[in-house]
Amino acid sequence: MRTTLSCIAVLAVSACASTSPTILKNGQQGLNIDCSGQAMSWDKCDEQARLECPGGYQTVATQGVPRRADEAGLADADLGNYQTRSLVVICK
Repeated sequence: MRTTLSCIAVLAVSACASTSPTILKNGQQGLNIDCSGQAMSWDKCDEQARLECPGGYQTVATQGVPRRADEAGLADADLGNYQTRSLVVICK
């Protein structure tokens, strides 16, 4: 039981950004990268975009909490609120 709870806690904290294909208004294929939640950051969105687009990418849109110049860590995190972050990119 204790091991199961530990595994669940580790999985919850080490969550990954999710990616889904999307079609933009101009008909181009894009990727919607969702990196919402307390354990995530805009850096995780950027990391996922680099993984999905090894040749580089262009950011088309962002939605959610504004990017901070210094996404410091838990000391400065808004722990009381769920944070939404979404990045739409086009691979080059």
